[in-house]
Amino acid sequence: QVQLVESGGGLVQPGGSLRLSCAASGRIFNFSTMGWYRQAPGKQRELVATITSGRLTHYADSVKGRFTVSRDNAKNTVYLQMNSLTPEDTAVYYCNVQWTVIATYNYWGQGTQVTVSS
Repeated sequence: QVQLVESGGGLVQPGGSLRLSCAASGRIFNFSTMGWYRQAPGKQRELVATITSGRLTHYADSVKGRFTVSRDNAKNTVYLQMNSLTPEDTAVYYCNVQWTVIATYNYWGQGTQVTVSS
C-alpha cells in the first residue's frame, strides 16, 4: 500500500512563502508522476503542479511564475515551493502520486491547510 505524508502548511501573510513536502512510502512505480492539487472551500479540487520522474513539469496558469514543483526520486519525495502567495491560494493542498501499468494507480495524501491572510 502507498502512503503519502504531507507537511509544511500553515498561516502566511500575503506576499509570503511556504514550502510543502510530501514523502511517499510503499510500492511506488519508478516512472510515476507526483504532484499537488488544492481545494478551496466551496470549490472543486484543482491541479496545482505535477512533475514526472524525468522532471517534466506542468503548472496551473494561476501559479505559473510563483510556484515551483520539484522531486527527489531517491527519497520518493515531492516539494512545492510557493512564493508571492495571495489570499486566493488559501486551500487544502493534497499530494498525489499516480502511474499507469496496465491499470491506473492513483494515491492521495491527507491534505495540509495553507492559509494566506493578514
